[in-house]
Amino acid sequence: MTELRYLAPNSLDEAVSAFAAAGSAGRILAGGTDLLVQMRAGVVKPGLIVDIKKIAEMTAIEETADGGFRIGAAVSGMALHDHAKFGKVWPGVLEAVNLIGSKQVQGRASAGGNLCNGSPAGDSVPAMVAAGAIVTVQGPNGRREMPVEQVPAGPGRTNFKPGEILVSFTLPPRPKGSSDAYLRMIPRTEMDIAVVGLGVSLTLKDGVCTAARVGLGAVAPTVLLVEAASKALIGSKLDDAALNAAAAACSAACRPIDDKRGTIAYRTKVAGVLLKRTTAIAAQRAKRN
Repeated sequence: MTELRYLAPNSLDEAVSAFAAAGSAGRILAGGTDLLVQMRAGVVKPGLIVDIKKIAEMTAIEETADGGFRIGAAVSGMALHDHAKFGKVWPGVLEAVNLIGSKQVQGRASAGGNLCNGSPAGDSVPAMVAAGAIVTVQGPNGRREMPVEQVPAGPGRTNFKPGEILVSFTLPPRPKGSSDAYLRMIPRTEMDIAVVGLGVSLTLKDGVCTAARVGLGAVAPTVLLVEAASKALIGSKLDDAALNAAAAACSAACRPIDDKRGTIAYRTKVAGVLLKRTTAIAAQRAKRN
């Protein structure tokens, strides 16, 4: 039986070096709310756990020079909740992150772990996609950036290269009249996995939608950026015709499965319904900004 090693480096370079050397036996520990469950279930049996909580960059919430935010990959949902400004600028991202598990879980769970777990139903991911978040990753060959929607490769898989570690999310500055929202459909009232999850970020000027992004989760092997829905909203006053077109685009983008949580037909219909509801909330918030 291979001995399990635990490493808690203080630098990202040390973390990357150890993680890359471990190959497929290495696992990153951010909050551990997925990893520990998987280990106890015997789904994964790592040879090395690299705990990134002691790396300052991984747990920092910073405002960028242009008015955006940089969120470390290991920042917990509760830390984001407690930040004085973040929830006012990105309420949809915050409400999505704060849907990951119970209050106790939110003290550990991170958006970084939620993304890297590769679940199509991860709550924070559609909201990050709608926000236009850019992720920074670091590996043996240095750093690179990529749009968050390009990270998922399929259930339980990402498009990171061997040895790469997610470092942070960068969210852009918000023009006046901008806001976002996230909604999900779940069978229970709380602490459940999304049957459909949908995030909308938009900007309004004189009642007209001048920018929009739509992220859709739990209806395909990966979370989706639904560009056709965004195009339907942009240039409109979010009237019924625009909302119906955007809802139809979301339903058309669905490639779900039938399972005990929901049928293909149900998920497809709910995607359109959530688009309308989420857009209404984002628009209401944007009018106050």
